[in-house]
Order: sequence, then C-alpha cells, then structure tokens
Amino acid sequence: MNQKELKELIEFLIEKDISEFELERGDVKVRIKRGADPVAPIITHVAPMASMQSATMPAPPAHSASSAPPAPAPPRAVEPAEEELHAVKSPIVGTFYEAPGPGALPFVKPGDQVAAGQVLCIIEAMKLMNEIESDASGEVVKVLVNNGQPVEYGQPLFAIRPRK
Repeated sequence: MNQKELKELIEFLIEKDISEFELERGDVKVRIKRGADPVAPIITHVAPMASMQSATMPAPPAHSASSAPPAPAPPRAVEPAEEELHAVKSPIVGTFYEAPGPGALPFVKPGDQVAAGQVLCIIEAMKLMNEIESDASGEVVKVLVNNGQPVEYGQPLFAIRPRK
C-alpha cells in the first residue's frame, strides 16, 4: 500500500464519515481511527499489492441528521473512566504472545485480578521469550494487542483498573 492509496483510503473514510477502520491482509495491517484522540494510520508491514486486491470495505454505519450531535457526547462520557485506567506498556520491540505456548490458556484475560509483578504476557524478541509483568495491581479491563501481533517499545498492551 503506497502513500497515494493510503491517502485515498483516508479521504474515502472521511467522506463516508467512518470513524474507525482496520484492514489486515497477509503482512499488511492498517488501522485508522478518527475522533476525539487523533491517531495516525499505522502500517506494520507493507506486502505486495496482490494481497490487497480482495480487500473489502465495511458498510458505513447509518447516520441521520438528528443522531450526529449525540455521537461526540458518548466518548466524552467514557473519557473520565479511561483516565482512571493504568496502561501496561511494552518495554521492548517484539511479538506479543498471550499464553506460555500454543494451545495454552492466556496468562490473563479481561476481568482477571492481577498483582504487581504477575506475568501478563510474553514478548518474543530476537528468539528470546521475555515475560512481561504487571507494574500495577488491579483488574484487567482490556487486552489492547492481538496474539502474535508485533509490538513497539512503549506501546500499551493492557488496560488495568488499579485497586483503590
């Protein structure tokens, strides 16, 4: 996917008023999110265009003139709750694994209580498996990364609601 195609995709999403879009085809992953917190498009790996030919666009959500103003209100109501969450970030670049091995149960899932120092996941970097531990105690609210997905240094991996 080159810059021109990416620009056309972004213009299409703006035109159709699509606030979030994710495309994953082979080695290409594009995620675009518009709204309260602007996020630039992220391309994790560019593959030949042949793998993109069968890409399909999701149908845009139905909007009416009366529903447009309330749409920004819900994110504002959610923001204070998100501010209370603690993000566990990746200390290294590598590949995220939610379980100790294929077919094994994940270390944690949303709703689990964790303690500081508890292993949350593994990040493989240069054939080394690095256990990533929680730096806060509380409830896992969300796993922000998919199993097998490449992660960057400082990228949020988990959202934890700290114990009070």
